[in-house]
Amino acid sequence: MPSDQATEKSDLLLKLGAVVDRVPPAPIIDPMHFVNRARSLAADHTADPKRPGRGYFADQFENQANWQAHYEGTGPEIFNQCGGKLDAFVAGAGTGGTIAGVARFLKPKLQNLRIVLADPQGSGLFNRIKNGVMFDNLEREGTRRRSQVDTIVEGIGINRVTANFEAGRELIDDAIKVSDEEAMAMARWLAEKDGIFAGSSTAVNCVAAAQLARQLGPGRRIVTILCDSGTRYLSRFWAQAGNVGGKTDSKLGDIIGDR
Repeated sequence: MPSDQATEKSDLLLKLGAVVDRVPPAPIIDPMHFVNRARSLAADHTADPKRPGRGYFADQFENQANWQAHYEGTGPEIFNQCGGKLDAFVAGAGTGGTIAGVARFLKPKLQNLRIVLADPQGSGLFNRIKNGVMFDNLEREGTRRRSQVDTIVEGIGINRVTANFEAGRELIDDAIKVSDEEAMAMARWLAEKDGIFAGSSTAVNCVAAAQLARQLGPGRRIVTILCDSGTRYLSRFWAQAGNVGGKTDSKLGDIIGDR
């Protein structure tokens, strides 16, 4: 896994007996990119006659069992819990499996449903949906501060095309860009107002859902995913978001602004 990810993730894996290889963030063409490193470690394990069993590379970004699981599970769950009545589905994309699988299940059943991508700053998927190209202003020459996506958000946002995202890309109607500041403010709001201690991906989803709700107006049903707990992000996202202050006078408009 990338070495700039929150340590809580690797600490949990270590407690469960895993061997964790934290590698520096790198472009996907680099052999030491975490995806390529995982692939090579699995191959090395399989090729070594002295090691029991064989290595398995899950390939979560390209393995289309990913989006198919959401087509068979998450999509039907949303449809059934909403009684078949919803106006929009909002989700971020890392591998792209969630938004693609849900879109492929719901769109044929709900012709007027809007599928909207929630994308953190530094990710190229927003422009992939809006303009058909993978690019973000934070990635232009001379501005990039690190090798991957320039955001403190983890789990969603990417600057390459994946098979899972492409499986549902044509079904995505729009995209909303969310800044780190908006995500941190939403995370604090969720804790203070709703008692939900969420992680960064959840916060991005909720910012985009709130912005879309304002665009669509009252009486619409919008579904998003609360996909991560804040306990996995204490050392990074929540270290910058700060402590929950117990505010009771903050307003949602202060988070999502006038967009």
